[in-house]
Amino acid sequence: QVQLVESGGGLVQAGGSLRLSCAASGRSVTNYDMGWFRQAPGKEREFVTAISWSGSSYSVKGRFTMSRDNVKKMVYLQMNSLKPEDTAVYYCAAKIRGAVVADTAVEYDYWGQGTQVTVSS
Repeated sequence: QVQLVESGGGLVQAGGSLRLSCAASGRSVTNYDMGWFRQAPGKEREFVTAISWSGSSYSVKGRFTMSRDNVKKMVYLQMNSLKPEDTAVYYCAAKIRGAVVADTAVEYDYWGQGTQVTVSS
């Protein structure tokens, strides 16, 4: 079992930056690949980025960078040049580490409660 708690969301102007954090507790996080997803109102949950247990990252949003600190049991999402369309609830997720990093929500086993990010124009 892994428990995940996101923080760092808020209101930011377009062009600004935010850094989201996700604190993991429970079993050793080195056993898990981690991901960030987001969900805007009326839309499906969308993959943002993921990072393997060893630190290899995979992102579909070039403005976003994911990192992890296994000692602190933390993962981070640095978001730059934010746009109004980035407005969503952002979720941290975990899955047992695999051969490749997963980019679909169904592959993840554990989820945080989400943190709201609102980008104003």
